[in-house]
Amino acid sequence: MNFWAKLAGIILRNKLVFIFLLLIVTGFFTSQWKYVKISYTQDSILPKDDPYAIEYARFKSKFPNDNNLILIAIKDSSLFTKDKLNAWNNLSNDLLKFPEVEQVFSVGTLKLLQKDTLNKRFVLKDLHKGTIQSDAQALQLKHKLFDSLPFYEGFVFNKKTGAVQTIVALKKSVAKTKKRIDFIVTKVAPLLKKYEDTDHLDIKKSGLLYIRTMNAKVLEKEIPFFIGFSLFVTAFIILLFFRTGSPIYISVLIVSIGVMWSFGIMGTLGYQISILTAIIPPLVIVIGVPNAIFLINKYQHEIESHGNQARSLQRVVTKTGNAILMTNLTTAIGFGTFVIVNNHLLKEFGIVASLSILSIFFISILLIPIIYSYRKPPKKKHLKHLKRKWLNNFVNWLAKTVRHKQRHIFGTAILLMVVSMIGINKIKVSGSMLSDLPKESTFYKEIKFFEKQFGGILPLEFMVDTKRKKGAFKSQTLSRVDKFQDNISDLPEMSKPLSIVNLAKYGKQAFYNGNPKYYQLPSSHERMFILPYIKNAKGKAKMLKSYTDSTQQYLRITTFMKDIGTDKMEQIEQYLNLKKDKIFPPKKYNVLMTGQANLYLKGTHYLIDNLTLSLGFAIFLIFIFILWMFGGSFKMAFISLIPNLLPLLITAGTMGFLHIPLKPSTILIFSIAFGISVDDTIHYLAKLRQELKLHNGRVKTSVYRALKETGISMFYTSVVLFFGFLTFTFSSYGGTKALGGLISFTLLMAMFSNLLLLPALVLFMDDLFKGKKNYETTALDLFPEEEEK
Repeated sequence: MNFWAKLAGIILRNKLVFIFLLLIVTGFFTSQWKYVKISYTQDSILPKDDPYAIEYARFKSKFPNDNNLILIAIKDSSLFTKDKLNAWNNLSNDLLKFPEVEQVFSVGTLKLLQKDTLNKRFVLKDLHKGTIQSDAQALQLKHKLFDSLPFYEGFVFNKKTGAVQTIVALKKSVAKTKKRIDFIVTKVAPLLKKYEDTDHLDIKKSGLLYIRTMNAKVLEKEIPFFIGFSLFVTAFIILLFFRTGSPIYISVLIVSIGVMWSFGIMGTLGYQISILTAIIPPLVIVIGVPNAIFLINKYQHEIESHGNQARSLQRVVTKTGNAILMTNLTTAIGFGTFVIVNNHLLKEFGIVASLSILSIFFISILLIPIIYSYRKPPKKKHLKHLKRKWLNNFVNWLAKTVRHKQRHIFGTAILLMVVSMIGINKIKVSGSMLSDLPKESTFYKEIKFFEKQFGGILPLEFMVDTKRKKGAFKSQTLSRVDKFQDNISDLPEMSKPLSIVNLAKYGKQAFYNGNPKYYQLPSSHERMFILPYIKNAKGKAKMLKSYTDSTQQYLRITTFMKDIGTDKMEQIEQYLNLKKDKIFPPKKYNVLMTGQANLYLKGTHYLIDNLTLSLGFAIFLIFIFILWMFGGSFKMAFISLIPNLLPLLITAGTMGFLHIPLKPSTILIFSIAFGISVDDTIHYLAKLRQELKLHNGRVKTSVYRALKETGISMFYTSVVLFFGFLTFTFSSYGGTKALGGLISFTLLMAMFSNLLLLPALVLFMDDLFKGKKNYETTALDLFPEEEEK
C-alpha cells in the first residue's frame, strides 16, 4: 500500500480527530488576528546596504527633517476678500495649535525679514497681524505678497495662477510613527472639512505623508470587498459547473478557513498588511477553489464509475493527492522565490503566500473526504455535468486536434513565439512613484493640482559638501549653487528649488529695505555690509538649520518633482549630473543627489533586476522539482516547461504591443503565473503516467485517455482562476489591476497550451523515438519506472 492510500485510510478512520485538530489550529490563527495591522508607512524599495540607500541615510543624518510635510492649497479668485482670507488664516492658526505640528507656512503665518539698523541685525516680523478688516485690506496684502516677496513665490503662492499654499511641518516624533495616522484622520481631516463646509473653501490636500495615509484607508476598504467579491465570483462559477449547492458550500468553507489561516499567519509572523499582502486572502480563495474542484470532480467521477462511496473517497486521496500536492508546491515555489529578493515587503509577501497555499492544500485534502463521508452519495442528477454534451464535445475536439493537427498546433505555437518576441522588443522599463495609486480617488486628482500649481510633491534633494567648515556661505559656493538652481528651474518637471541661496537673496532685499529688485545674491562688496546683519540676526539658527548643518560645511538644495516615469527621470538625472559636475569641481565639492524621487528610480531598476532573477530561479526550481517528480526524465521535464514558458512570452509580447511598461507591479506577475500555470501540466502528466501503467506503456492511448479525464477538470480550474484573478481588475490600484488582468490572460493562454501543445509534444516525443526503441520502452523512457511508495 502506497503513502497516499495509507493517508486516505488514516483520514477516514480518524475523522473526528482531524476535525478537532483543524478547529484548534483555526482557533489559534484566529487569536493572532489582533496583531494584524494596516501598514501606513512606505519603506524604501532598496535594501539598507545598497549604496543609494546608504547615501540617503547619510543625507538624513545631516538633515533629518525631510518628508514630514502636509500640503494644503486653494485656488480661488475670491480668496483675497475679507471673509475668505480670514477663514484661510484661521485655518493656519488652528493647525498651528495642534501639538503634533512643528511649523506652519501660510499667508497668515509668514514672516518678513527686516533690517534693524540700530542693532545691525535682521529680525523677523509678521507679514500681518490680527484679522482682515476689509476687502481693500485683503487686496493690499495680496499685492504685498505677490509683488514684494519673491522669496515665497513657488513656495507659498503661484503668482501666475493665484493659487496659495499652506505647508504644515509635523514634528519628527509624529511624522515617523502611527501618531501621524491618528492626527491626519481624526484631527486634520475633520478640521479641513469644517472649513470647507462653513466657509466654502475648496481645499486641496497632498504631500507624501497625506497620500500614504489616505492610500492606506482605501486599502483598508478594499480588503473585505475583494474577499467577498472573489468568494461570490468563484462560487457562481462552481454553481454553473456543478449545478448543485453542496460543492459551493464545501468550497466556500474550505477557502474561508484558508483565509482565516492566512490572516493568522501574518499575525503570528508579526507582518503588517501592505499593498502586496492585502491580496493574499483573495489569492487563497482563487487558488484554493481549484483544489476543491479537482477533488470533488474526482469523487463524482468515481461514484459514476462504480457507485461505491467508500472506495470513491479512498481514491480521491490516492489518485489525486500526489498531483494536487505537487501543483500546490509549484504554486508555492512561484511565490516563494520572492524571498530571494532583498526587499522585506516582497519577502513577507512570498512567505505568507507560500505558507497560505500549502495550508489550503492540507485543509482541502482533509476536509473534502471527511465532509463527503458524512453525506449521502450524489444522485444521478448531480452527476449530469460530467456528461454535458458541450463539455464532452470540447474534450473530443481537443483529442481530435491533438491527434490530427499536430503541425497546426506547433505552427501556431512557433508563430505566437515569433510575434511575441517582436512585442517583447517594444517593452519599455518605466514606472512612476504614484502611477499605481487609485486614479479615481480625490487625493490622486489633488496630486495633479499640486503638480500644475507648485511643480510637484516628490522630493528631490541635493547635499553639497564644501569640504571645509563654513564653506557653505562662501561667495563662490553661493554663486555655484545659484547657477545650479537656475538649471533646475529650467526643467518644467521640477518645482522652484530652495536653499540658503534664497535666504541670502532675501537678506540683500531686506538690507535694501525690502525692495524686490534687490532679491539677488549680494556682491563681494555688499557682503561686507550685510554680513554683520546676518551674524547678529535674531533666530538665525532656526532659519538656517533646515538648509545647512551645524558646521556649515554641508548645504541642502530641495526641489520637488512631478510624478513622471522612470525613463523621463533618468533623462533628468543625467542632465542634472552633467550640470553639477560642470558647476561644482570635484576637487572642491562633493554633490550628492538623493531624496524619495531618486530612491524610487534606483529602486525600480533594483526590483526589476531582482524579480527577473526570481523568475529564473522559479523556473529552475520547478524544472528540478518536475525532474524529481517524474523519476529523472529530462525529456518530460523539458516538455513540461515549453507549454508554460510560451504563455509568459505571449503575455510579455502583448505588453509590448499594448505599451504596458515593465515595472515592479507588472514583472511580479510572471513568477506567480508560471507557478500556477504549471499546475495543469503536472495534473495531466501525473494522470498520463497512471494511464501508461494501466495500458502497458501505449503512449497514444494513454495521451488521449489522460486528456479526456483531466481535460474537464483543467478547463474548470482554469476558468475559475481566470475569472478569479480577473476580479482584481476592479481594484482602485493600478498595480493590482495589472496583476489581475495580466495573470488572467497568461493563465488563459496556459490553459490552451496545456490542453493542446502539451499532449502534442508528448506524442511528438513518442514518434521521435519510436524508430529507436519499441513502443513500451518509449513510454518508460518518458517516465522511468519507479517503485510505488
